[in-house]
Amino acid sequence: QVQLVESGGGSVQAGGSLRLSCAVSGGTFSSFVMGWFRQAPGKERECVAAISRSGLTTYYTDSVKGRFTISRDNARNTVYLQMNSLKPEDTAVYYCAADSDRRVGLPTLRYQYDYWGQGTQVTVSS
Repeated sequence: QVQLVESGGGSVQAGGSLRLSCAVSGGTFSSFVMGWFRQAPGKERECVAAISRSGLTTYYTDSVKGRFTISRDNARNTVYLQMNSLKPEDTAVYYCAADSDRRVGLPTLRYQYDYWGQGTQVTVSS
């Protein structure tokens, strides 16, 4: 049973920073491509970042480029999302996801991921 548990969410003021963590158990973490998604009320769940198995390749959606950094520590079975210069538009529930499939490119669509965490709320006030 693969389980993903997010932590680090909370409320911050615009311009602040937050680091999300996702601990993975029950599987071979280093074999998973990892991603972070977010979903705001009334909106579709969108991929904000993804990282390859080795950590050498990353993807970011345009709205977070330069502000968010995804990283992973395969020794700790943990993926992180460092969020800087936060904006009210970043307010959402953030989900960690794992993809066990081999692909040419990094997955960015919800259906491409096999395992999901329960989500953690991030609220950015202005």
